[in-house]
Amino acid sequence: MKNGLFATLLIATFATLAGCSTPSLITLNDGREFQAVDAPKLERSSGFYEFQQLDGKRTRVNKDQVRTITDL
Repeated sequence: MKNGLFATLLIATFATLAGCSTPSLITLNDGREFQAVDAPKLERSSGFYEFQQLDGKRTRVNKDQVRTITDL
């Protein structure tokens, strides 16, 4: 009984976490591409997008250098 409940809760947790993130592809004007774990966030005060790449590296890119941001 406990194993079934634990498995159900574990599946529900992963399903919830999977629904929260939207991997993104950020393409720059010069053709470079970055894959991000989640949608990049724009810091309006600095004019930079901030995101975490798939390898865990935190990255900042000037919004003027970004051509497109698409969901993967």
